[in-house]
Amino acid sequence: QQAISSKTYTKTKEQTMSIKRYGTPTKPGALPFSKAAGADGWLFVSGQVPRDADGEIVTGNITVQARVTLENLKKVLESAGYSLEDVVRVNVFLDDPRDFAGFNKVYAQFFQEPYPARSAVQVARLPKDVLVEIEAIAQL
Repeated sequence: QQAISSKTYTKTKEQTMSIKRYGTPTKPGALPFSKAAGADGWLFVSGQVPRDADGEIVTGNITVQARVTLENLKKVLESAGYSLEDVVRVNVFLDDPRDFAGFNKVYAQFFQEPYPARSAVQVARLPKDVLVEIEAIAQL
């Protein structure tokens, strides 16, 4: 997938930085964010939730929602030319910390050693009442 926008910024007289944003073109009523933004070999992936290809929320237990969310993360990475192996940092937001063990079982199917740095925190509520949201940072 091509970047939906690209802009070059001058950092100093000798340095410039190109920022590319990835995602789908904005539709009326869409939220104002990019699925990912990349600069200088780094890719910052916005929080992914369990949505299907039509944008509908996938319900189910933590293992179902974690699998769909991680598949979405993988798709965003690949659309920008990255892979799960390029991920250096993951932030996980869980609705219920008791879901941590179930989440970890699915997570281990997507990431291999050496694992990315990761934090997992409980939040009061996630968008659309999903059980998990995941954001990541990758570097080529």
